[in-house]
Amino acid sequence: MDLAYIPSPSTGVIHLGPIPLRGYAFCIILGVFVAVWLGNKRWIARGGTAGTVADIAVWAVPFGLVGGRLYHVITDYQLYFSEGENWVDAFKIWEGGLGIWGAIAFGAVGAWIGCRRRGIPLPAYADAIAPGIALAQAIGRWGNWFNQELYGKPTDLPWALKITESANREAGLYHPTFLYESLWCVGVAFLVIWADRRFKLGHGRAFALYVAAYCAGRGWIEYMRVDEAHHILGLRLNVWTAIIVFVLAVVYMVVSARVRPGREEIVEPRSRKPVETGKTDDDAEDAADAGTGKDASDASDDAADPDDAGDSHDVENGAGNGAGSAAKG
Repeated sequence: MDLAYIPSPSTGVIHLGPIPLRGYAFCIILGVFVAVWLGNKRWIARGGTAGTVADIAVWAVPFGLVGGRLYHVITDYQLYFSEGENWVDAFKIWEGGLGIWGAIAFGAVGAWIGCRRRGIPLPAYADAIAPGIALAQAIGRWGNWFNQELYGKPTDLPWALKITESANREAGLYHPTFLYESLWCVGVAFLVIWADRRFKLGHGRAFALYVAAYCAGRGWIEYMRVDEAHHILGLRLNVWTAIIVFVLAVVYMVVSARVRPGREEIVEPRSRKPVETGKTDDDAEDAADAGTGKDASDASDDAADPDDAGDSHDVENGAGNGAGSAAKG
């Protein structure tokens, strides 16, 4: 008798009248909003202007969706182009099937286009949105829960995922790999935020840390999955992808730290002021508060001492009269 388990939804679609609300699509959309929201806060803290992250996301998100779907269809082509399968299903993105590797690669192309149009360095933008992307993945993985897909091996653990029987799956209790990856991505987001504040990462190194940390978790989580996949030398294709991308991300961090140490001083030409290298986001906020306090203090001193205010007014009038006389001459 199973005393505890995680139930699966009976359906992945909720109908709001004639409009179908699919759980998978809802999780993806919610994840995008969270990524843009957090990325905007981090971009402003770095010295950028509000709204820039969303403007560039208009390019990055569609590219990412196309890339994610292409990666899935190419690596799992047998699901759509084998005998008895309908190739039209390859376009049904709402039924699940987005490869994060293709989504990040194509999304980077879209972000590069958006950054180029705004005169913004892509590495700085990538650093700002890195934790948000990790949180978007954490939310998006719950879409797999709605679709009852991408679960792991059978288990009798209290947090096992109950899968119902269908044409493509066998009923039982399995490892909730979607939950493992979701929690891992949350941890990656906090790791990047902490490391960025502690070590003042710049020039794309915060993004590279996100990539490396995600790949480290994806490797062992992927190894637990039982869904159909291509294998190379006994390992699933996505495990090999995670290993290769992890190595590339670590190499980038090491080389970048040597070639371009520190952080970008100016991340957006349109921003009003650069963020000084060596100062944290909290330092910038403290400086702003101190400046505001000084102005308020000066104003209160002037109000308290009308004689000083009058002297200041006389000096200003004198300077103005002198300038006027010189202009007439």
